[in-house]
Amino acid sequence: MANAISLITKYLAVLDEIYQFSSKTAILDAGKTMIQAGSEANKVKIAKIALQGLGDYDRNTGYVSGDVTLTWEEHTFSQDRGRTFTIDAVDNIESANLAFGKVSGEFVRTKSTPEFDAYRMAAYQDGAGTKVSADLSTGALILAAIDVATGVMDDAEVPEEGRLLYIANAKYNLLKAEATIQRRIGDGNDGTFDRRFRTFDGMTLVKMPKTRFYTAITQYDGSTPGQEAGGYIKDAAGYDGNFLMMHPSSIMQTMKHAVTKIISPEVNQDSDGWKYYFRAYHDAWVLENKTDGLYSHYHTS
Repeated sequence: MANAISLITKYLAVLDEIYQFSSKTAILDAGKTMIQAGSEANKVKIAKIALQGLGDYDRNTGYVSGDVTLTWEEHTFSQDRGRTFTIDAVDNIESANLAFGKVSGEFVRTKSTPEFDAYRMAAYQDGAGTKVSADLSTGALILAAIDVATGVMDDAEVPEEGRLLYIANAKYNLLKAEATIQRRIGDGNDGTFDRRFRTFDGMTLVKMPKTRFYTAITQYDGSTPGQEAGGYIKDAAGYDGNFLMMHPSSIMQTMKHAVTKIISPEVNQDSDGWKYYFRAYHDAWVLENKTDGLYSHYHTS
């Protein structure tokens, strides 16, 4: 049993590393101090503050009284997703213990993490204060559209510091070519250039794979005929995202309960195999008073 426990620990460490590396939205995860438990297990409370503006100061009566309203908005989790599968003990032994670690790692990298990103991107684009649809077929059009979005957020007084620009891979490549951003590697004399860039107009830039960047998705339940494969697809009413300009303070995403459970063959009552369980209880919301902090630009088809 001791050897089995050691092996399980090794697999879990690999899974954690894979998620952190491949997730495009993990940087938006909320700290636990920003939320409170809701009235029920499937709810969470998010703080909402309302303030009054300045009034005239009177030299006789002094300050005008103002009100500060702090309320806790309750949101209900809608995402309770999971999967389990088994690797036969003999198959795992014959592959030098690689089969289980490889399969479980591939599940996180290619199935659960992309779905988290796709669900969040769809939620944020749906709740954006500004939504624009256009075909951006050239780098010049992308630059112009980003400038317009920046102006809209500036006028709404969304903080410049901390803004993020999520952009579709294809649009990033067009933008890169248009901007002709080139940085010489090394001492600058080797003739090699690196055209990658991680910020744009002061915003952190995050490239998005097309399959994680839809305005709406449909999630399969994994059991209904036709949905056995699980996962998600682009919704029939969804569009491909071009870019999403956002400030993290405009949204709240949290993983309330995440379980990666592994049962070894010695204690598996159903079969002689390693059994893997994955469950994620999570959600993402756009804050009611901060929709101006999200600007969604998506393709027309």
